[in-house]
Amino acid sequence: MKSLKITLIVLLFVGCAPIKVNYDFDRTTDFSKYKTYQYYGDMETGLSELDTKRLLDAIDTKMASLGLTISENPDFLIDIRSVEFQGAPRQTVGVGLGGGGRNMGGGVSIGIPVGGTNVNRQITVDFVDEKGKGLFWQAVSESSFNVNASPENREERLKAIVEKVLAGYPPKS
Repeated sequence: MKSLKITLIVLLFVGCAPIKVNYDFDRTTDFSKYKTYQYYGDMETGLSELDTKRLLDAIDTKMASLGLTISENPDFLIDIRSVEFQGAPRQTVGVGLGGGGRNMGGGVSIGIPVGGTNVNRQITVDFVDEKGKGLFWQAVSESSFNVNASPENREERLKAIVEKVLAGYPPKS
């Protein structure tokens, strides 16, 4: 029962923060020929070692559900990069002052930021066919990132990002 409550709270937390994903792909690619994959050996994800492991585990699980398997002789390679940046505060309070009378008017308004800045993370996932086409599919996700999140929350957030990112693979014609 306790784990159900925790799961619901995590899902609520993950569900409240939007994950935006942009996809791009080579329209001439026959995606049905790609059945196996591997990661670049010298990949620098920009994540901590633990978060990288969480992300790769989530990708492996999702790829298996798509019928793709990891292989030592892969059809394509996966490269992952990420960047952390601070966004502008989203919530502001407006304070206004105005006056007027007889064909004259005026006003002053300012926005006061409420709360701190938002920390966001952009994760780029590239699928590369080094034997032929080169880069043939790419997803760029952007979402909020809590640097103080617990390991469980980090794992759930990365799983949600992977679900959203790989929802666009293979592209629908």
